[in-house]
Amino acid sequence: PSLSQPEREGMFHRGAGLNLTSGQYTAPLAGYYAFTTTLHIVRTEPPRKGQGRQGSRLRVLICVQSRCQHNSNLETVSRLESSGDLFTISVTGTLYLQAGQYASVFVDNTAGSPLTVQRGSDFSAVLLGV
Repeated sequence: PSLSQPEREGMFHRGAGLNLTSGQYTAPLAGYYAFTTTLHIVRTEPPRKGQGRQGSRLRVLICVQSRCQHNSNLETVSRLESSGDLFTISVTGTLYLQAGQYASVFVDNTAGSPLTVQRGSDFSAVLLGV
């Protein structure tokens, strides 16, 4: 496969499996794929009174076919501290995908204040074997 032209500086993707509009990676072949995402997330508003305490957490998942409630996902949970506005959270693991199935990243925000994914965040998939 050839290297695709980046849409902006510092960005590239190889192969046709990644759809940058939908944020989904569609498996061209059935097999085991190594997935990685690293998200740089900023709190866009200061936490309201009472936030940043117990229950304030950020879950990041890589899910197959958007089925995050099933076992076909990778997940990490991070507690949001009351101090600081920038968080970095990563998920890495292996998932089996059938040809034509897709995987995408989901963020579950229980913090109650708006969050924004920053530039420099990434999502990748590599076929390990069939």
